[in-house]
Amino acid sequence: MGQADLVLRPRTRSEVQAMVRATARMGLPLVAQGGATGLVGGATAQRGEVLLSLKRLNQIRQLDTVGLSVTAEAGCILADLQRAAAEKNLLMPLSLAAEGSCTLGGNLATNAGGTQVLRWGNARDLCLGLEVVTADGDCWSDLDGLRKDHRGLNLRDLFIGSEGTLGIITAAVMKLAPAPRSRMAAWVTLDSLAQALDLLCSARTVLGDALSGFEVMGEAAQTLIAPLPLPVAPWAVLLELSSPRDEAPVREDLVAWLGQMLERAWVREACVSHSLAQFQAFWALRESIPGAQTRAGGNLKHDISLPLRCIPQFVHECEAALAQHFPGARPVVFGHLGDGNLHYNIAPPEGQTLATFSAQEPLINRVIFDLVAKHQGSFSAEHGIGRLRAEELAHRGNSTGLALMHRIKRALDPQNRLNPGRVLLASRPDGP
Repeated sequence: MGQADLVLRPRTRSEVQAMVRATARMGLPLVAQGGATGLVGGATAQRGEVLLSLKRLNQIRQLDTVGLSVTAEAGCILADLQRAAAEKNLLMPLSLAAEGSCTLGGNLATNAGGTQVLRWGNARDLCLGLEVVTADGDCWSDLDGLRKDHRGLNLRDLFIGSEGTLGIITAAVMKLAPAPRSRMAAWVTLDSLAQALDLLCSARTVLGDALSGFEVMGEAAQTLIAPLPLPVAPWAVLLELSSPRDEAPVREDLVAWLGQMLERAWVREACVSHSLAQFQAFWALRESIPGAQTRAGGNLKHDISLPLRCIPQFVHECEAALAQHFPGARPVVFGHLGDGNLHYNIAPPEGQTLATFSAQEPLINRVIFDLVAKHQGSFSAEHGIGRLRAEELAHRGNSTGLALMHRIKRALDPQNRLNPGRVLLASRPDGP
């Protein structure tokens, strides 16, 4: 909760509206918070700010098994929504490492991604409607769940990803899907990222829509979580298949395709899960990387996205640049290769503490983000902007785009009370 002067904990949308109006009358800045799992300081209140915790808004209002949707409040924990869907033999496709504590409102406010973006898209792609309390305490609601609806401007997408700076999401309608009849994973080792891209292209062609996840882990990331299903290699891929077909034919397709990849020498070794327990164990290893990094002493985190074709060259150039300017710095690279999102984290040299190493963070960021820009990527893929990357956005953002963002912010929050200092720095004159 940071250093908030006051914490408000509403139970209903009406209470949210009353609290927003009361703080507006007093001119108090208001910071909305869900599960507090963010990594960029977007929902951490500072002194002089009021924290609005949405955890008590945690009701599932409707689960529509015909329309394949769930209407739920912002404080619902993602894992609880997944379980509620599973009880009806349905799938809540959004899946994150923090799903046991992150909340729906925060997922939408940051347009969360996660491990299933390759198949299902980000939170934005799964959202059919929102309920939002505006800066002046009014409510805009679009919870009818229509799949086709073109009544003017798309306000829903304006609030999704705005990190609480334009309005406070209090409820949403999210898409569900029939639960897959079969789910399996394969752990594959390779010599290079270029091979990983070849493997991805082949998997998309041969395995089709059954391919629902494609994660990559560099050697340093693998070492942190060993022992593994296969020996540590320069690169490892964890891929997932989920299908409405029976397990046996899906497994046959996967094994046959992996056999072809081995014959072509595109992969070193491959291991396929043969039970739900093994499937879950494979994913538990991948999702344990962030915790393993913390236990190893921590690192400087960079959440980046790049055009797929550029990723191998970027990683090669970045490793060389870091070795030149910061000898001993250790890249720990892993992430959602299927959608071009890498977590490019930098651990200190052996024997150096993170506290000492952090003094070089601005220079390290410049090296990494300059190369990201060179390859037409983004310095913020799924973690958001918050406070941590607000200066980066101001420095690297398109001037016209930034001017439009500031205009929208002033129009919807003219007093700059909602999450001030997050995403956009102090209001500026309109640009060109």
